[in-house]
Amino acid sequence: MIGFVIVAGAVFMLMAGRATGQASGASAVKVPTPGQFPLYRAPRTADGKPDLNGIWQAFVTADIDVQDHDAQAGPRPDMMGVYGAWPGGQGVVEGGEIPYKPEALAKKKENTEKRMVVNITSDPHRHDTGDPELKCYMPGVPRANYMPFPFQIIQTPHVIMMAYEYARALRTIYMENDKTIPQEPPADSWMGWSRGHFEGDTLVVDSKGFVPYSWFDRAGDYHSDSLHVVERYTQASPYHIMYEATIEDPSVFTRPWKMSFPLYRRMEKNIQLVDFNCTEFVLDLLYGQYSKKVDK
Repeated sequence: MIGFVIVAGAVFMLMAGRATGQASGASAVKVPTPGQFPLYRAPRTADGKPDLNGIWQAFVTADIDVQDHDAQAGPRPDMMGVYGAWPGGQGVVEGGEIPYKPEALAKKKENTEKRMVVNITSDPHRHDTGDPELKCYMPGVPRANYMPFPFQIIQTPHVIMMAYEYARALRTIYMENDKTIPQEPPADSWMGWSRGHFEGDTLVVDSKGFVPYSWFDRAGDYHSDSLHVVERYTQASPYHIMYEATIEDPSVFTRPWKMSFPLYRRMEKNIQLVDFNCTEFVLDLLYGQYSKKVDK
């Protein structure tokens, strides 16, 4: 269950510390509180902005559920066993709860029940059931940032590109110093229309123009085409970015709400994004009913 903590190691260390006595003030080492970092000034790019270039990854389980959740059996446990099980995890929603309107909460629960139901037809309601991740659609924002895949930030003075390993998703953030780019989204899309600027050491990204089909997680948390996301990327160390996303959607939620978690720099010497073209993994799921059956 969430909140279950193994304390034996901590008790042992505490007893050992008491047995050896307290270190003197001169030699004592101050251990930082988890999640807290000393003041840090990120290295700069040629134009003087914080350098966010690199490959980053979140190590949270928010893709399963952005709120607190227990470990659970995934789809087809009779065939997949523990291979298909989903881990429990702590939520990333500040305050713990998403402020759904009553009718929207009912829709969220329906999404959960029908997350494995796939309907591929010309019906305009074909997106009403089935997790978009299951069908290899673009993950949307902010979900793309906490899926269990790395992504790369490529920074220039006028645009910042974010290339995601999942589904080859790509996102362009137009910086405010480029006056040729429209302020408003020219069309709705899965990854939205993003504009960015720096506030000190923090990259602030304002995104609108989303299609209403992406979800926040496998638990069915969702949004409408009124979604407005403001993200903040702040380097806390050479190896961490503190990430925040404020979610606003008056059609679904009673007020704006926020999620936050750290992103970790991937440090392998040969690190690079590898191909995860999930389309080939869903062809039978999506279109098998239309495939010509060949008798053997």
